[in-house]
Amino acid sequence: MTVSDWGDWLPRAVDDADPDTVAVWYLGCNGFVLKGSGGTTLFIDPYVGTGDPPRTVRMVPVPFDPADVEAADAILATHEHTDHTHGPSQAPILANTGATFYAPDDSLAVAREDERWTENWDVAEDQFEAVEEGDALEIGEFTVRVETADDPDSTHPVSYVLEHDSGTIFHGGDTKPAEAFEDLGERYDVDLGILAFGAIGNVPDKETGEPIRTKWYSTENEIVKAASDLQFDRLLPSHWDMWKGMTADPKALHHHARSYEYPSTLELVEIGDRVDL
Repeated sequence: MTVSDWGDWLPRAVDDADPDTVAVWYLGCNGFVLKGSGGTTLFIDPYVGTGDPPRTVRMVPVPFDPADVEAADAILATHEHTDHTHGPSQAPILANTGATFYAPDDSLAVAREDERWTENWDVAEDQFEAVEEGDALEIGEFTVRVETADDPDSTHPVSYVLEHDSGTIFHGGDTKPAEAFEDLGERYDVDLGILAFGAIGNVPDKETGEPIRTKWYSTENEIVKAASDLQFDRLLPSHWDMWKGMTADPKALHHHARSYEYPSTLELVEIGDRVDL
């Protein structure tokens, strides 16, 4: 684990914020922290690791040290990949705050069996809670609904719909377009939708080290299709900034989205930025 490039200003900014609705900070990769008007604070997929150089090389700053997080009600994990379920990034937050880690079964297997969070950090077994599609969680002022995701690289991915009195947020993890999204778009009125976006690039093979053509995230057309099916008012693309060889330009999405009714607006952010509902 590396030391934060930014000191503790980002956790302090979250602590000091008093949003009228819901404030959302982008942590880079696919990580976000949400704070509601009543103070409930949720982390989704926070990751401050550097990857596994030279295969995966982090291209953005490490924005905070998890030991500096003093307030959190929950961490939500979308799936089991390292940059979404990661002990050094997430277990210290649980240890400091007593928050609950909500995750699908394969993510919990990483926490319990592969990384042994309860042995290596001051995390209790009762801080783990399994979720699956169809669940509804009441966490402070948020209702969190667990929905399907289509990420062929994952063994059990989920997406989250976070409902608040001031609006609704969707976080899809690393999902691609899914057949179920048209139905979800009819069921939910999503004000801000978060979807992973990236390039098709060359990434060294785990075994040989040779570059291999790799596609981990939605392309321009795929992310816009998913946002259109889900009927997002605002689309916030994530993950495009993270890995060397897989970065992309989210401004290109203006051209892909302009002929669709949804998303109505592109919300382009950089690591550390805050947006509000």
